[in-house]
Order: sequence, then C-alpha cells, then structure tokens
Amino acid sequence: MSHLPTITVASYNMRKAIGTDRRRNPDRVLAVLKEIDADVVALQEADKRMGGRGSAMPHELIDGHGMYQPVSFGVRHNRMLEKIPGGLHAERLMKLDTRNIGWHGNALLVKAHVGVIDVHAIELPTLEPRGAILAELLVGDRPIRVVGMHLDLSGLWRRRQMRAILDLIAKRPQKMPTVLMGDTNEWRDEAGCLKDLGGSYRIAPTGPSFHSRKPIAALDRIIVDHDLGIEAAGVHASAASRTASDHLPIWARLAF
Repeated sequence: MSHLPTITVASYNMRKAIGTDRRRNPDRVLAVLKEIDADVVALQEADKRMGGRGSAMPHELIDGHGMYQPVSFGVRHNRMLEKIPGGLHAERLMKLDTRNIGWHGNALLVKAHVGVIDVHAIELPTLEPRGAILAELLVGDRPIRVVGMHLDLSGLWRRRQMRAILDLIAKRPQKMPTVLMGDTNEWRDEAGCLKDLGGSYRIAPTGPSFHSRKPIAALDRIIVDHDLGIEAAGVHASAASRTASDHLPIWARLAF
C-alpha cells in the first residue's frame, strides 16, 4: 500500500438528470455524488441540450447541497433569446435560468479543500458542437491536472478528439500528474481512440458502467499518466445510481 497522499476522483454521465424512469430529478444525482464522496467529479451531460444550455442541475441545488462547487471555465453558450431585441429581458420575465456549469455538457465539481490554479475550455474537432474541459488543481501542496470529456459516437471523430486533448496537454506550460475521465464511447480498451494513448497512460480497472440497469460496457473511463498510482477503482452501483441515469458513475483513488 502506498504512503503517498491520495485523491478520489469520479466520472458520471448524468444524462441531463433524467433517470431510467424518464423523470428529470437532479436531487438524485446529488444523492449519488454524496454516496461516492469523491474529491473531484467530472460530469457529462450536465447541461440541457437546447437554448443557452442551462445547467440540468440548478445552481441553487449545488449551493444548498454544500458539498461541491463547480469550477468556472469563463465561457458560456449562446443563449436562446439573446439575438432578439429585448430577448434577455424576456428570459428574466419567464424566469429562465440559462446559466451552464461547464462547457458542452462537461462540468467539474470540487470539494472546498481543492484549489484551482488554471482552467481551459477545449473546442474539439467534430461535426456537431463538442468540447472538453481542463483544470489544473491544487490538493494540499500537490498539483494535479484533470480533463473532463465526452467523446463522439463516431470512431473517426473520437480519435481526432483524443489527439486534440493529448496535444493540448503536451503544450501546457507546467508538467504535473494528469487524469482524463469521462464517457469515451469506446467499447474496447485496446481499440480506437484509446490506442492513441500509447504507453503514456493507463486505464483504471473500474469495470462496466453502461447500461445502469444491466452494465455490460465500460464506456466511462478514468485514464491516468504514470505519475499517478491507482490504489483502488470501481463502479458505484447503488439503488440510487441505478435509477438516476443510464450510466453508473465510476471512481478511482489515486496516489500522487
């Protein structure tokens, strides 16, 4: 067992807070996150699909929950009514909350003891709008880089997107332990975009996370470089997580 400090990370495709019962219930997502109790959580499908892509998990729920704060990436999506004269005033009258908590559905939640050094919203090559997020964090006196991603359904575009993420990491001014996590939409560890990882990264053995009712595919992955040790990893399967989304959350305890 390593005596190095550890951090627990998790990744969760929350499917816009729509559960397997087809009901939108963000409280269930927060309940699942409380069960996992990770220090850093990467969310996918964390915003609604249309308009300004407002958060599927209302800000006041996160604030009231008190366990996490969303990392701000300083970007926002175009809002549905902003091109119409008086449109933003109409949004306020209709009490529409179009604030997102991330970028193209990707969001990062951190506990209070995790500091934020730098952030970057990544535009990914694709036929439809997609992105990823990068945050350089500080845990105690140790930096760690976290990338949250949700890759394309097309194998060709997945490879291009993974390459774009790896190229960006290589260009970052500071070297630090790095973890990539999210929904890769890749069915096999040795195939497609995951082959492009080469020998620089390892995939944590979390296990199958999709579909939450009967998991058969490990589409969700936590990928770490060799500066991070994997002490434990798994899929969080509970009564709440089986109904809160069609994906189960995955987690890993990393030493660094």
